[in-house]
Amino acid sequence: MAQSAIKRASELINSKTDYIGDGVDGYVVLSLVDENGYPTSSAITLSKANGINWLSFLADIDSNKVKRITKSNKACVCLASSEYNITLVGTIEVITDPVVKTELWQDIFSENHGTPDDPACCALRFTTQRYSIYFVDDNSDAVGSI
Repeated sequence: MAQSAIKRASELINSKTDYIGDGVDGYVVLSLVDENGYPTSSAITLSKANGINWLSFLADIDSNKVKRITKSNKACVCLASSEYNITLVGTIEVITDPVVKTELWQDIFSENHGTPDDPACCALRFTTQRYSIYFVDDNSDAVGSI
């Protein structure tokens, strides 16, 4: 049952990168540690993913997210709706390499981030260390480490 939940969660996460202009159901929340050691959370658009293994996002290089990541690379990503809850805990890094940013780029990001070669834009890559997954419809769940 756990492998089924992991596979299903990976497929769901990968589907969240297919932005078609109408948004996606559910949402992705990125949680970081702020400068005072408290958790902070914000909704963020998923760029690319490799299932539950790693997820990426785009952000402004001078954003609070990037400032927080440079002080503490500990992070949590939660994908949730009334049908599922996928919580991933791990580390996150800031990537400024234009080649990587281009690989992660989607047209929707042009509204907030200019172009992938814009030095004011960076990629955030989250790597999962442990997970907690639950699907309502079949009561499947999985908890573990990668």
